[in-house]
Amino acid sequence: MSEENQQVEAGGHPVLPSMTYSSLGRMLNPELVESMRTLFYTLLDQTREFLHVIQMPMSSVGEYLKDAVIQQVKEWPDGDEMKQLKLAILNTYFKLECCVSGTHSMDLVALRSFGEYTMLSGLDCTFPGGYEGLTNCMMACLPRGSVLFNMSVKTIHWGGSYLEETHGGPPFPVQVKCEDGKKFLADHVLITVSLGFLKAHHKTFIQPPLPPQKVAAIQQLGFGTNNKIYLEFEQPFWDPDCQLLEVVWEDESPLAKPSADLQAAWFRKLIGFIVLQPAERYGHVLCGFIAGEESEFMETLTDAEVLAALMHIIHRLTGNPHLTPPRKVLRSAWHSDPYMKGSYSYVAVGSSGDDIDVLAQPLAEEASEFGLPQVLFAGEATHRTFYSTTHGALLSGWREADRLISLYNSCESQQKPKF
Repeated sequence: MSEENQQVEAGGHPVLPSMTYSSLGRMLNPELVESMRTLFYTLLDQTREFLHVIQMPMSSVGEYLKDAVIQQVKEWPDGDEMKQLKLAILNTYFKLECCVSGTHSMDLVALRSFGEYTMLSGLDCTFPGGYEGLTNCMMACLPRGSVLFNMSVKTIHWGGSYLEETHGGPPFPVQVKCEDGKKFLADHVLITVSLGFLKAHHKTFIQPPLPPQKVAAIQQLGFGTNNKIYLEFEQPFWDPDCQLLEVVWEDESPLAKPSADLQAAWFRKLIGFIVLQPAERYGHVLCGFIAGEESEFMETLTDAEVLAALMHIIHRLTGNPHLTPPRKVLRSAWHSDPYMKGSYSYVAVGSSGDDIDVLAQPLAEEASEFGLPQVLFAGEATHRTFYSTTHGALLSGWREADRLISLYNSCESQQKPKF
């Protein structure tokens, strides 16, 4: 979090010291892997140049990348075997970008808007105590009891005139009703649920129903799943200076249609493993990433089934069938989480950054006093350039706080808000 670290311009995630394993049980040439990585990200950078282009060559990032790869293959002087290996390596980076974008396929990501996403400068920060360390810090300055947990909200009613049941007083325009029957009245409510939750529940979660343009934005924007799988080993099988283990399936290509048999091939979507650093803090832990429908299928399996599949991969990649299985497996399950229904948003084909702005717009009862917004929206899916990120979520919350502060500061009335 130091000022020096935050001034570093890494252009995204810095390249880590890595080892690349192939499905044939061999280590791939680092120079070959690096050349394909450079090619992929060069082509990916080109997709950001269509932001203000009127006539689009195609609709999705994936289509553009595959068309560009086809042109590259024509120029390769290699034989068929080397061309296939290069395509297999490129396919690994297609999968990696699916994890970054939170999508099943880059064919689902809109080409026109891809350049709007902004990479924040500075190095990634990991909170030693997890995200709870951040939220605990935020809550430290709040009055005790002002933050309530395990209060599942059923419906938010707005545009009404609700009275306190015991204290009387002036009416409130918003009523929040929880699953256990408890009710809370307010002048304003800030909704920060995921886009996935809104896709599944917006019809019943907010009453009166959302306006058509906001419903359309919810439906059109993309929301996918990206899960992590942690494996804790007694002893490492990787080199001490290695921080990333990449996986390349030599029979795959971004130009070929992937297998639809999730039962048999879900684990092929795994891009590899990051080595958690430092080992003195975490032990010998690998963190794998997997996105899309394969990631969602993984959530339906038992830990034993996941472990068996991953050990099959590791034995195959290393060529060592005698490696001891990890002593512990831990994995996320964002798609199964009823309050998330996935991981984070992306601008899908058929949507644009304008949909993000529409989603971020508050709801106001025009006939209400001062026309103040009653229902406000924040969260990563409401930030036009930082969607899918923690900093985007944080900034969107600040944006809505500033919105209310500005409105009240400019309000001629002396009436104070009731929160």
